[in-house]
Amino acid sequence: MTRTSNFVLLASVLALGACANTGTATGPRAVAALKSTTGNTVTGSVTFVQSGDKVLVSGAVSGLKSHAEHGFHLHEKGDCSSGDGMSAGGHFNPGGQPHGNHAGLAHHAGDLPSLKADAAGVVKFSFESTGISVESGAANIVGRGLIVHRDPDDYTTQPTGNSGPRLACAAVTPS
Repeated sequence: MTRTSNFVLLASVLALGACANTGTATGPRAVAALKSTTGNTVTGSVTFVQSGDKVLVSGAVSGLKSHAEHGFHLHEKGDCSSGDGMSAGGHFNPGGQPHGNHAGLAHHAGDLPSLKADAAGVVKFSFESTGISVESGAANIVGRGLIVHRDPDDYTTQPTGNSGPRLACAAVTPS
């Protein structure tokens, strides 16, 4: 191959890769800007991107207790007007399932993987969920609330997982 051929081949591969990544990232999107509840310092940003029957959930949260695990859930209402986050209601559960681990068979649509903070009290995450939607239907999360809790989720206590007080709240809005 000539130098020009190598350049054209490399440019083609890069362009195809960019198209593949753009295809995944251009599905219906929603965002949640986490704001701390009264007396807390937790903030963050979460993005939800629909890709087929999966939603890619990614983001970063700061102001958490270092090296601690925190419950992370979608809630019924995108209402963060109360100082304690309780205005967001209970867990989002359109299928009437018991509370459980996101990786398990039976769980609320709103049961997301717990967040594990690093030494600086920050967590960056990315995972897929098949139990929620950004588009339409009963599992549509647009207009719902997103909550970060103080304590780890025990995945067994019904209906909350015993995750303790709400440290941050956000409404999930279209992007």
